[in-house]
Amino acid sequence: MNGISSLSTLSVHLQELILLIQRHAPSEGTHASSVPELCFRHASQVSEPRHSVNTPSLYVIVQGSKTATLAGDTYLCSPASYIVSPVHLPVVGMITEASPELPYLSLQLSIRPEVILDIMHRSSTQRDTKTERGILLGQSDTPLLEGLVRLVRLLDTPEDIEFLAPMIIREILYRVMKGDQGAFLSRFSIAGSYSYNISNVIQRINRDYSKPLVIEELAKEAHMSPSSLHKHFKKVTAISPLQYQKAIRLQHARRLLLSEGLEAADAGFRVGYESPSQFSREYARMFGRSPMNDVKHLRNTLSVHGNG
Repeated sequence: MNGISSLSTLSVHLQELILLIQRHAPSEGTHASSVPELCFRHASQVSEPRHSVNTPSLYVIVQGSKTATLAGDTYLCSPASYIVSPVHLPVVGMITEASPELPYLSLQLSIRPEVILDIMHRSSTQRDTKTERGILLGQSDTPLLEGLVRLVRLLDTPEDIEFLAPMIIREILYRVMKGDQGAFLSRFSIAGSYSYNISNVIQRINRDYSKPLVIEELAKEAHMSPSSLHKHFKKVTAISPLQYQKAIRLQHARRLLLSEGLEAADAGFRVGYESPSQFSREYARMFGRSPMNDVKHLRNTLSVHGNG
């Protein structure tokens, strides 16, 4: 297939995905689907920078554009590009191109490590054990988009989802792993590799974020020295374990403030801070406003723009 016909095929699949996502996600916000691993995002205007913790997922943009920033590294995502991350990462996302006429549309497909590992064992996909950043920006190709179209089409025949969706999801992830950066996902699935061990440390911090962080314990669990843990953790996340824990704590505190109406000090204590002043200071440094002013701003934003 030559370059022109390849671009034409990509465009056809993108157009179909646009129509499908608009049908299944017709309004502002994030929309779950009958395929448990699959959800959609619809936004009709550009957004402020939004802090979140990305779950292990493949994110594909089909219309509009956004940026994702991790500790100063910014990834620009436009139609037919994707971001894939096999680990939880605290990122700042911002929708940079969207309008009511041409809304921002994307899909998110959750990644399970055991599926990646099974694909590795059953195929000749690339693999290595280098330690690199836990997020990758890639370009969609025709086979990948074809698989995504078939997965979203399943929503029109729900009786087929239980049987066919797992196979199509495996195919989609296989296509990602067969691409130019195919070794990327394998690094986090090979037991004993630095990336695999760091992935386990990340899971531990996410699970026990409110507890004191003891580097020596984490290093022992990861079968690494404390200095090696710091080095490889920073390669994957761009920040230190302590900075990572802080970001996770503050994200959880923000959700508590917004959803439960807690006082700032109470939210700080809930996520592991012993000093209210330290919590307020670090919260303002991360989000740009004091806890109460930030919550007020968020509620005003949600009331004007909806919950997307």
